[in-house]
Amino acid sequence: MPDQRDTVLIEQAKIQRMRLGSALLYGHIDERRTVNDHMKRLVGSLILAAVVCAVCAGVSFVVQLLSDRDSASSSAPAAVASFHTEVS
Repeated sequence: MPDQRDTVLIEQAKIQRMRLGSALLYGHIDERRTVNDHMKRLVGSLILAAVVCAVCAGVSFVVQLLSDRDSASSSAPAAVASFHTEVS
Protein backbone atom coordinates (compact mmCIF):
# COMPACT_ATOMS: atom_id res chain seq x y z
CA MET A 1 0.00 0.00 0.00
CA PRO A 2 1.46 3.38 -0.99
CA ASP A 3 2.31 5.59 1.82
CA GLN A 4 1.06 9.18 2.22
CA ARG A 5 4.24 10.80 0.86
CA ASP A 6 3.95 8.92 -2.43
CA THR A 7 0.38 10.10 -2.91
CA VAL A 8 1.39 13.68 -2.18
CA LEU A 9 4.22 13.46 -4.73
CA ILE A 10 1.90 12.03 -7.38
CA GLU A 11 -0.66 14.81 -6.74
CA GLN A 12 2.03 17.47 -6.90
CA ALA A 13 3.27 16.07 -10.21
CA LYS A 14 -0.30 16.15 -11.62
CA ILE A 15 -0.78 19.74 -10.46
CA GLN A 16 2.57 20.78 -11.89
CA ARG A 17 1.73 19.12 -15.21
CA MET A 18 -1.63 20.92 -15.33
CA ARG A 19 0.03 24.26 -14.56
CA LEU A 20 2.63 23.74 -17.27
CA GLY A 21 -0.08 22.77 -19.75
CA SER A 22 -2.17 25.84 -18.98
CA ALA A 23 0.91 28.07 -19.14
CA LEU A 24 1.70 26.62 -22.55
CA LEU A 25 -1.84 27.16 -23.81
CA TYR A 26 -2.71 30.47 -22.19
CA GLY A 27 0.63 32.10 -21.40
CA HIS A 28 2.03 33.37 -18.15
CA ILE A 29 -0.53 34.35 -15.51
CA ASP A 30 0.22 38.06 -15.97
CA GLU A 31 -0.27 37.74 -19.73
CA ARG A 32 -3.63 35.98 -19.53
CA ARG A 33 -6.66 37.95 -20.56
CA THR A 34 -8.62 39.79 -17.96
CA VAL A 35 -12.11 41.28 -17.92
CA ASN A 36 -10.61 44.60 -19.00
CA ASP A 37 -9.33 43.06 -22.23
CA HIS A 38 -12.75 41.64 -22.98
CA MET A 39 -14.39 45.00 -22.38
CA LYS A 40 -11.94 46.66 -24.76
CA ARG A 41 -12.78 44.08 -27.40
CA LEU A 42 -16.51 44.55 -26.83
CA VAL A 43 -16.29 48.34 -27.13
CA GLY A 44 -14.06 48.05 -30.20
CA SER A 45 -16.48 45.61 -31.81
CA LEU A 46 -19.43 47.91 -31.14
CA ILE A 47 -17.59 50.88 -32.65
CA LEU A 48 -16.63 48.81 -35.69
CA ALA A 49 -20.24 47.65 -36.12
CA ALA A 50 -21.47 51.25 -35.93
CA VAL A 51 -18.96 52.35 -38.57
CA VAL A 52 -19.95 49.47 -40.87
CA CYS A 53 -23.64 50.35 -40.47
CA ALA A 54 -22.93 54.02 -41.22
CA VAL A 55 -20.97 53.07 -44.36
CA CYS A 56 -23.78 50.80 -45.54
CA ALA A 57 -26.36 53.53 -44.98
CA GLY A 58 -24.17 56.06 -46.81
CA VAL A 59 -23.63 53.78 -49.78
CA SER A 60 -27.36 53.04 -49.94
CA PHE A 61 -28.15 56.76 -49.83
CA VAL A 62 -25.71 57.57 -52.63
CA VAL A 63 -26.97 54.70 -54.80
CA GLN A 64 -30.56 55.89 -54.26
CA LEU A 65 -29.61 59.46 -55.20
CA LEU A 66 -27.85 58.29 -58.34
CA SER A 67 -30.76 56.09 -59.41
CA ASP A 68 -33.22 58.96 -58.81
CA ARG A 69 -30.98 61.27 -60.80
CA ASP A 70 -30.74 58.78 -63.67
CA SER A 71 -34.49 58.20 -63.72
CA ALA A 72 -35.15 61.95 -63.63
CA SER A 73 -32.69 62.64 -66.43
CA SER A 74 -34.07 59.81 -68.58
CA SER A 75 -37.68 61.00 -68.10
CA ALA A 76 -36.80 64.66 -68.82
CA PRO A 77 -35.91 64.13 -72.51
CA ALA A 78 -39.15 62.21 -73.01
CA ALA A 79 -41.12 65.08 -71.48
CA VAL A 80 -39.25 67.61 -73.62
CA ALA A 81 -39.84 65.53 -76.76
CA SER A 82 -43.55 65.25 -76.07
CA PHE A 83 -43.71 69.01 -75.44
CA HIS A 84 -42.03 69.70 -78.81
CA THR A 85 -44.45 67.45 -80.64
CA GLU A 86 -47.47 69.17 -79.03
CA VAL A 87 -46.18 72.66 -79.88
CA SER A 88 -45.44 71.79 -83.50
